[in-house]
Amino acid sequence: MGSEDITRLLHEIRAGDPGARDALLPVVYAELRAIAHRRLSPGARDAVLDTTALVHEAYVRLFDRAPLDWADRRHFFAVAAIAMRQIIVDHARKRNAARRGGGQAHVNLDDTQVAVEQQAGEIVSLHEAILRLSQLDARLARIVELRFFGGFSEEEVAEIMEMSARTVRRDWRKARALLYQDLASPEQA
Repeated sequence: MGSEDITRLLHEIRAGDPGARDALLPVVYAELRAIAHRRLSPGARDAVLDTTALVHEAYVRLFDRAPLDWADRRHFFAVAAIAMRQIIVDHARKRNAARRGGGQAHVNLDDTQVAVEQQAGEIVSLHEAILRLSQLDARLARIVELRFFGGFSEEEVAEIMEMSARTVRRDWRKARALLYQDLASPEQA
């Protein structure tokens, strides 16, 4: 199915067609898995949050509330990327809470678990830095969200945000510099 077919199914979902939601998942599943796979580095995959779990949780969240008014395929995948970001951040926060004790007895961790625990803290810090960036410049924060959490290329972000790839490239560099500065700041450490 092509882009037009996905857009048609999204409009049918909005119109209340119960079969459209079931028809959409097989059509978008591969691309959702690709987005999720790009977001979860090999060290971040664990028994609780892997590519498949992230895709399924994002899909459920997308339809948990009243269907959004998705304009087209790219809008749907942009919203899916945001849902994945929220899931990853929520998971990282839970892991940080568990790392701080969470009422459990202390056990020694192997190297893989240590890498996951360290990455969880970094994800939460990055999420908070993106929130601060959105207060400064919402467009830059949106580009970071789509590039980093959505795994979209500069050209895909340009299409989603309806701007030139050159502008996206420039804003992406600026956003990364601002985030680096924010994360390196002693107040954030």
